[in-house]
Amino acid sequence: MALVTTKEMFKKAYAGKYSIGAFNINNLEILQGVVNGAKAKNSAVIVQCSSGAIKYAGPKYLQAMVKTAVEETGIDLALHLDHGPDLDTVKLCVENGFTSVMFDGSHFDYDENVAKTKEVVDYAHAHGVVVEAELGVLAGVEDDVSAAEHIYTDPDQAVDFVGKTGIDSLAIAIGTSHGAFKFPPDFKPSLRFDILEQVQEKLPDFPIVLHGASAVDPEAVATCNKYGGNIANAKGIPVDMLRKASSMAVCKINMDTDLRLAMTAAVRKTFGDSPEVFDPRKYLGAGRDYIQQVVEGKIDNVLGSANSLN
Repeated sequence: MALVTTKEMFKKAYAGKYSIGAFNINNLEILQGVVNGAKAKNSAVIVQCSSGAIKYAGPKYLQAMVKTAVEETGIDLALHLDHGPDLDTVKLCVENGFTSVMFDGSHFDYDENVAKTKEVVDYAHAHGVVVEAELGVLAGVEDDVSAAEHIYTDPDQAVDFVGKTGIDSLAIAIGTSHGAFKFPPDFKPSLRFDILEQVQEKLPDFPIVLHGASAVDPEAVATCNKYGGNIANAKGIPVDMLRKASSMAVCKINMDTDLRLAMTAAVRKTFGDSPEVFDPRKYLGAGRDYIQQVVEGKIDNVLGSANSLN
């Protein structure tokens, strides 16, 4: 077993009409929850780190933890840079053993996005690392990524972008959004499946990625609020829409907010139920277990990737 790229994962996912979950990690307990959930469901999984996580934990620590998880669980894992802001960050991750990187040039104008993405692709491919890029803009805030306005991906431009850059997968904007507060309270979320269908038709067999795809699980939000939190008007993407997308060209679905909510809910509940607790293993362990439960649920109900390691 080893750290692997996403190439074979995506080929199997596309053919099998399911998606691979890409779960963000920041520490050991989150990683353990993710990989334990994947192992329990015999599912392929991508472990990803934002630039914020890299600043927080360091690329060497993160890579060493993920490599150890491969050895402990016996399953292949892809280690991915999420929303890499520049070539320097990409190089840092490649040099430290990441097997997949995303360069996010979606905030640049089109020609600059193409040029910068191509530069990343040339470097990463020379080192055996696959590249994801983004076309279109997702509104919302998550980690170091923020945007006030949503811009849908143009399918014809997507074809041009893939051809000019040589990327291995493409994140598109069809109505998902970053963070826990994706939509106004009275807004009914919807995804532009017509755009996804056009992209799939124009780029057959090419893996598509959805960012900002946390469901913002109501149970976790309710638990946070019950035990002293103040997470008001949090709303995510309906599970049935995500499952439909994962049965089409979407081979990778990013989920970060749901893991943050799960960890926070479990920690708050531990302190609320047992205020005498001060052993980090008690409350972080509860967070790890809840994250595993969430990951298993995503594999069954959103991704459809159970037993994809067979």
